[in-house]
Amino acid sequence: MSSLQHSSARVLEFDSLRQILAGYAASPLAGGRINTLTPSTDSAWIAQQQQLTQEVRAFLRTGSRFDFAGLTDPSALLDKSRIEGAALEISQLREVIYFIDRASEWRQFGLHAPGGMREGWPAVESLTRQIGDFAVLLSYLRNKILPDGTIDDRASSALASIRGEIEKQKRAIQSSLQAYLRRLAEGGAVQDELITIRGERFVIPVKVEQKGRVRGVVHGASSSGQTVYIEPLDTIDQNNELVRLFEEESAEIHRILVEMTRRIGEQSPAISQAVEVLAEIELQFAKARFAEEFGCVQVILTERHLKLEDARHPVLDRNLRAHGSAVVPMSLALEGADRQLIISGPNTGGKTVGLKTVGLFALMAQSGIPVPAASAHLPIFDAILADIGDYQSIEQNLSTFSAHVTNIDFISRTATANSLVLLDELGSATDPEEGAALAVSIAQHFCDIGALTIISTHHTALKVYAGNTAGVMNASVGFDEATLQPTYQLRVGVPGASAGINIAQRLGMNPRIIDASRAKLATQTQDVAFFLDRLQQEVGLLEKQRSAIQVREIELTRERARLASDGMNEQRKQVREMEKKLESLLRDFEYQAREAVSAVQERAAAQKLSKDAERRIAKLRREFKEQFDSAVVAHRTGADKNDPNARPGEVRYVEVGDVVRLKSLGRNGKVIRKTDDSSYEIEMGLMRLRVPKDDIAEVISSAGRRESPLLKPAEAARAKGISVQLASGDANTPSEINVIGQTVDEATQVVEKFIDHAFLAGHLRVRIVHGSGMGVLRRSLRQLLKNHPHVASVSEPPQNEGGAGATIVELRG
Repeated sequence: MSSLQHSSARVLEFDSLRQILAGYAASPLAGGRINTLTPSTDSAWIAQQQQLTQEVRAFLRTGSRFDFAGLTDPSALLDKSRIEGAALEISQLREVIYFIDRASEWRQFGLHAPGGMREGWPAVESLTRQIGDFAVLLSYLRNKILPDGTIDDRASSALASIRGEIEKQKRAIQSSLQAYLRRLAEGGAVQDELITIRGERFVIPVKVEQKGRVRGVVHGASSSGQTVYIEPLDTIDQNNELVRLFEEESAEIHRILVEMTRRIGEQSPAISQAVEVLAEIELQFAKARFAEEFGCVQVILTERHLKLEDARHPVLDRNLRAHGSAVVPMSLALEGADRQLIISGPNTGGKTVGLKTVGLFALMAQSGIPVPAASAHLPIFDAILADIGDYQSIEQNLSTFSAHVTNIDFISRTATANSLVLLDELGSATDPEEGAALAVSIAQHFCDIGALTIISTHHTALKVYAGNTAGVMNASVGFDEATLQPTYQLRVGVPGASAGINIAQRLGMNPRIIDASRAKLATQTQDVAFFLDRLQQEVGLLEKQRSAIQVREIELTRERARLASDGMNEQRKQVREMEKKLESLLRDFEYQAREAVSAVQERAAAQKLSKDAERRIAKLRREFKEQFDSAVVAHRTGADKNDPNARPGEVRYVEVGDVVRLKSLGRNGKVIRKTDDSSYEIEMGLMRLRVPKDDIAEVISSAGRRESPLLKPAEAARAKGISVQLASGDANTPSEINVIGQTVDEATQVVEKFIDHAFLAGHLRVRIVHGSGMGVLRRSLRQLLKNHPHVASVSEPPQNEGGAGATIVELRG
């Protein structure tokens, strides 16, 4: 795994995140693993971590559990076990045995996915296979240490035998001393008829004034000094034998401990591997529990772009939960050519939290940790660099500004096109004018190298820079003017207003101070502040309108579903009508086929024209398909109900006296009368027939009238009384307009009308004069023109024709 070389993990609160994660670990083993968890640039490792966490989350959702409590890292004990002749203490052996036992239990558990997991857990199973089989070792180690921490008699036959001899010797000594005590008691020499042990030797309590009556070795006195403990001479040899047996017991226990330690040492590489695996498994459990608790999603790794939807800073989320509050989610995106975001707006609006959220998400993603968001797309960064907070240092004699400059200088020399750079309050802590100039230059530097950069600022110069620079976007944090509270909502594409004077006014500051403050602002600054305020209001209005439209869309979807259900009967009716029309189309096809065959009068002519007939039949088939498709479309759209052009196979004008050809008979007849709207009476020689209208193939001749030819659209319009005039140009329509001094809204309305008139007049090229200024009007108009349907292209004229103060518009021909 290749670790991230440079990161600002401390500033971005990655340590706090790890503390939160450690709270979901059940043992010190995983806690140690979490404390050393670091971001990586290895995409394969990150993907494996994500897969492991997802599988464990699925496991937890089934309601299954596994207890990791009490696990510790036995690595130091394993190192000791490999030393020749070393013996682990009983408590240490119990710790190692407990770990081996839990590792073996997980091995049996992890190699078979629990029920309810349809897709299993292949990544967890693959990791679990790295744990060895400790069945033989556990069989030897088990039942050798009792719960009270002593070695079981069954640990070895020699130990059982020695302990049997010890118990036998104790009974012999106690029997001898009890007889001796009874004799002494008759003379009142003993304090109590008790047998006690001092230094692994059996002794009797004797009154201090009577100790001369007992021959033996004194082994101490009571705390009051009234009693001494004497080992009689008669039991010294017996006690010596007992001490010897105790020494044999200790030697045998030591031998057993050495043997158990040796067995563990032989398996220490496999046990060490199990330590790594079990630590990793419990880490995944901690990550999965964290992800479930905070509503996290797996990060989708990308090549270049960054996109977060409803992202929540986990540390802030935890802190607010403790007070019954919730984080306002943040969404932002830097995609395509956009590589830099300038966030502006009032203080406490959430700019710094936004920067920290992006930085912490990048660190979490590259550490294989799910992030609290609705969705998250992030690239793998080679460095995550941040300049956030107050870096004033007394020890290094650095001011806040100097510390920021030093840190940003390091970042500028370290960052690459694959780095994430986060700069908070860029250009602050110094002269505003110089700070703004420096901030723009710093931002331009990171834009030039292509690093993905997010900057927070109050400087208007940076907002203007974002508006005029390709690949750079403005963003703002919201502020509720009614409550004077930040909304913490991030709007991408709109610069924010700092609103310092407005906030001070609404908080009740002296009006004279407020008026003086506004008077000291430059005219241009006032215009920008006014523009940003109005822009924020318009954006808020658009948000409300969008919410209303979304509600309306939901209502329309429900209504559409209802209408679709109600329209089933109508659709069945249309299908029946279409079947009738298909019958008519088939009769028409048969008629045309017979016409083709009747054209061949002789056998020789038939052979000669056979190929031509085949081509004609193929053409008829295509025409039939087109008529069929037209009928289907007409029925689906309802156009065939009122539009005669939607029924191409039907003769539309038939009157009494017309000579017509019938499809069914292939012969001509004369229309005698119209029986109803859909049938006619035809005279054919001596016969009179009643035929449907769709059986009439064509009108051969008519009584003073022929089929009306199709009209061109313009002629058809005039025929309906609609006046149509096609103008190629109009000398009275100007080719240039001047909107200098107008607001964006006023200029937009004027220019739209001007473009429409110029297009109708046939102009191919027009010029709009808007002035240079701060470029707000120029950008707004050019954006409008680029999306106008009559505009082919928009360009800036040369300096001698106005330069940036004008715009040339090429209209579509």
